[in-house]
Amino acid sequence: MADDKAPVIHPALVQEADDRTGIDRLLAIMAALRDPQTGCPWDIEQDFASIAPYTIEEAHEVADAIAREAWDELPGELGDLLLQVVFHARMAEEAGLFAFADVVDKVTAKMIDRHPHIFGDESRDKSAEQQVRDWEAIKARERAAKAERGVLDGVALGLPGLTRAVKLQNRAARVGFDWPGPEDVLVKLAEETRELVEARDSVDHAHLTEEFGDLMFVMANLARHLKIDPEEGLRGANAKFTRRFQSIEAALAAEGRRPEDSDLAEMDALWDRAKAAERA
Repeated sequence: MADDKAPVIHPALVQEADDRTGIDRLLAIMAALRDPQTGCPWDIEQDFASIAPYTIEEAHEVADAIAREAWDELPGELGDLLLQVVFHARMAEEAGLFAFADVVDKVTAKMIDRHPHIFGDESRDKSAEQQVRDWEAIKARERAAKAERGVLDGVALGLPGLTRAVKLQNRAARVGFDWPGPEDVLVKLAEETRELVEARDSVDHAHLTEEFGDLMFVMANLARHLKIDPEEGLRGANAKFTRRFQSIEAALAAEGRRPEDSDLAEMDALWDRAKAAERA
């Protein structure tokens, strides 16, 4: 919510911002939107928690534009994501926490600190794999400086579930807590599948949810051992499902029908036809 003590910035600032360019103009517009007396009622009512879901959504829309190679859309999507950063920074400034300049300073310092082979005296003659190891070592020192002593400390709670599972597993693997290979994970996968089957008729929905979660966690672990990004794999499966189901809709539409006018047997046959066409 807006801080009553925040300085009042009249929307005329937007007109003044016409003489500005780039990030300064965007910062001025956000300040006007958040003005307690004359800003936008919706923007004024927002806080960090209410805006966070939009931040995540905009990041996904950036990833979606990249996946579709929609390069004409990407500037707009990146702009929407930048607006989220500006929004959070403005709310923080109103609360006396930090300002947008502090955000820029933080990331600038981080990039310099994490690239000593570019901005320091370390040799640039290293492989990408070595750079990843060095990067992780630097991040470990940063976590220690923030008193994050536990192996799993600092893995963001807001990450997508599969991504967070992989990050947790990678952290544990660094200290030797890991399956030797994918074969061992497959054994565990079979075990968790049996436990889910046993729990499916349970009246305890919480227990069923827990068993399903265990199975998904092992699936993420299997992806990690197979060097697969589970989110990427699932996105591919979603795209394939969408593509094939749209083929079903197109085939039915050619006959003037919709999926609800069909039945499972017919749609299964159309699915198989779409699948065969993809593999031809």
